[in-house]
Amino acid sequence: MVENAMNEQSPFVAQSHGGRFWTVNAPDDASVRALTPRLGGDDLLARLLAPRGIEPDQVETFLNPTLRALFPDPASFQDMMKAAELVLDAIIDGRNVTVFADYDVDGGTSSAILTRYFRAWGRELGLYVPGRLTEGYGPSPEAFRHLKETGADLVITVDCGAAATAALAEAEAIGLPVIVIDHHLMGKTPPACAALVNPNRADDTSGQGHLAAAGVVYVFAAALNKLARERDVAPPRGLPDILNWLDLCALGTLCDMSPLRGANRAFVKQGLKILERGQNPGLRALADIAGIGKIESVYHATFVLGPRLNAGGRVGDPWLAAKLLATEDRSEAIALAERLHAHNDERKSVESAILEQATTEAQKQIEANPDAGILIAAGEGWHPGVIGIVAGRLKDRFHLPAIVIGWGQGLGPVAKGSARSVRGVNIGDAISAAAKAGIILSGGGHAMAGGLSLEPEQLEGLQSWMQEHMAEFKEERAAAKELAIDALLAPSQVSTETYDLIQTIGPFGQGAPEPVFAIKDVEITHTRPIGENHLKLTVEDAGARIEALVWRCVGTPLGDALLQRGRVHLAGRLKDNVWNGRRTAQFEVIDAAAAT
Repeated sequence: MVENAMNEQSPFVAQSHGGRFWTVNAPDDASVRALTPRLGGDDLLARLLAPRGIEPDQVETFLNPTLRALFPDPASFQDMMKAAELVLDAIIDGRNVTVFADYDVDGGTSSAILTRYFRAWGRELGLYVPGRLTEGYGPSPEAFRHLKETGADLVITVDCGAAATAALAEAEAIGLPVIVIDHHLMGKTPPACAALVNPNRADDTSGQGHLAAAGVVYVFAAALNKLARERDVAPPRGLPDILNWLDLCALGTLCDMSPLRGANRAFVKQGLKILERGQNPGLRALADIAGIGKIESVYHATFVLGPRLNAGGRVGDPWLAAKLLATEDRSEAIALAERLHAHNDERKSVESAILEQATTEAQKQIEANPDAGILIAAGEGWHPGVIGIVAGRLKDRFHLPAIVIGWGQGLGPVAKGSARSVRGVNIGDAISAAAKAGIILSGGGHAMAGGLSLEPEQLEGLQSWMQEHMAEFKEERAAAKELAIDALLAPSQVSTETYDLIQTIGPFGQGAPEPVFAIKDVEITHTRPIGENHLKLTVEDAGARIEALVWRCVGTPLGDALLQRGRVHLAGRLKDNVWNGRRTAQFEVIDAAAAT
């Protein structure tokens, strides 16, 4: 029997070794009491779900999200049935259709769903993926001219295109019909195109703006089947069973960090079952080469497969992921997976070198001006394919908005920057304002991330402008240092039983974060380094012993403090560990504080 989590008024840690303050959720007791019977009488689960706004009548759908209950109506999307008419006509008529995909996982999974749909009808779908360095994000006039010249009769953009006004105007001028299937924020006036399917367009009433592009494309595949049934047409083997491609939808949703609510929750919960079967030859090959064999978790999808699929677009061939996800040939899958795995190794090496330099630069900036409010690190030769990852690492370590910029020969005509922000500071708005003020060439984004282009000589002006702009957000930056603890656990509760219990309220991801627990006043009795910059701890208290892991902490204030051992409070997540056939629970530490 798992003990109930302890409850405590927050905050109880004012300053952690990671530079944060901890608060503990204190859910409304009435809400907890109402939820508990629906959760088999378990108080811990009720205390985890109550702050997430789950009502008693929502528990069943939350715990068991199904496609039957949550699948969106394709006709509720603006232009979706119009796009389906155009695409089904093209399939039946045998016209040359090309999918223009973004170079990330969401784009790759979206294009693979469409490729498989066309293949089920005995048609081949052309593929075009722009190069990050040579072409940048999304379609360009030049790309559409190339597709027209090489015989495309129709182009479908996926995970891009909604804001490509100039490119779509060129396509219209040269007589190339384009269907846009996207999910990114866009202006109030849609650009000219044959059809534009985007739940985030101003006149869309589907209420599905949280879907990733892969989710929108998956619904589009259902629209194609729906229309084919209405017309009473089908390929010789019958209409494709799109359930077989739910693994691709789930993967795109997870890797694009789309919030796990509504249809997304069903896509991921059910899609993980398809992923585990390993029926996609490309994903099976990539899992084998990555050393996991079986894809069994959100972690495997997001943090093992995702980086490898993204690696081609970051530092190698941007077409690789889309080809891998669409192939049915085992030999081709292995060859493509090996290339992506090698590119990922290259990406990690490039990222590590840039991160070390960027961290040093960030530390100098903080020492020189502790109230700067933003970190801007830049370097010649810093690869645009990894600067976003590095910006995220800086943001996580220093709890400040961060912009990382690179330029140099072979890296594009101008400097490229990528930004990541903390809660409450809209970095996309800040970048857009800097562009409008002429501080940089161009840029924009959303609340938590953005991109920009500038000349290297504009860097100093950007630094001054951003520091002045961020002065307005002092309170928000302070609040961003909060670490919200879902519940306190006794050391004895770090067990496989507790882990299994918590998994019943998964899957976890964006908008449905994995619970963070705190363990009070325990003693670190043993530490040892693992890998290049991680630590493994043995923690004991009152006869209970816990094995704990701390990632990327060596050389940081957190890592230095843990190496001193002693009594600490720990904050982190429960993890499952299987080694030599023995299963145990581990505690994955994300922060620690002195127990005084």
